[in-house]
Amino acid sequence: MYEDKTLVCKECGKEFVFTAGEQEFYAERGFQNEPQRCKPCRDARKNAARGPRDACGGEAKVPFEPKSDRPVYCSECFAKMREQA
Repeated sequence: MYEDKTLVCKECGKEFVFTAGEQEFYAERGFQNEPQRCKPCRDARKNAARGPRDACGGEAKVPFEPKSDRPVYCSECFAKMREQA
């Protein structure tokens, strides 16, 4: 019933495949629009909206702009690291 479609990402302009399986998943969930972005751009957008996350998956709320070269820890992981030091 469904066939793979090649779409163009509105974020980066690269082509990506909207597979038959993905189309079926969208239909099952009642989604009517095809994806506008490729998977890497969707993931980047999702992660930017969430804010920084620790390796454990916990949300890390910090009162400063995190630097990309340094890790950000959730409160629990930060406390554990302080205990170990």
